[in-house]
Amino acid sequence: MPAIPDRQPIADRFSGALLHINDAHLLARTPLAGTQTITAGELVVRYGVQYLGKPHLSIVPGLLALDYGEILTGEEAWEFLLHHSNLHPRADVIGYRNDGVDDMIVVKFLDLAAPVQVLVYADASATQPLARVRALIAEDTEAVPPRLLDYLPRYESLEAWQQYE
Repeated sequence: MPAIPDRQPIADRFSGALLHINDAHLLARTPLAGTQTITAGELVVRYGVQYLGKPHLSIVPGLLALDYGEILTGEEAWEFLLHHSNLHPRADVIGYRNDGVDDMIVVKFLDLAAPVQVLVYADASATQPLARVRALIAEDTEAVPPRLLDYLPRYESLEAWQQYE
């Protein structure tokens, strides 16, 4: 029997600041006036899939065990979960929840129609996020990972975000 591979949650590096304002966490390239800077520097961004019926919980997939024995990790697991998991609703997703708890859940109990949650971690070894972010404040997106732009709304300024909120 082949060995079970190590978990490999997808992650992107973001160089910038994690900010807090009005009960919301934001990412920005630099600290912004009028916000509290939680941390700044090299951050790790991971992506969570919401639990069905429990919108306060999500899981960051590290490993996907299909019901016929195949095990997927990393990008392959993420793509399969989002685009082909309807073929294997009994597959197990193993990872860490957004509250840092190690968990395993069956695909059919995940809300794959809900928006992907963007979670910020202090480093690659962290299992509990610093925050779930709601938006990216950035005029220029040249150095922003494309996946982050796919899952996180972007505003050119803090004022633009505040008008939306």
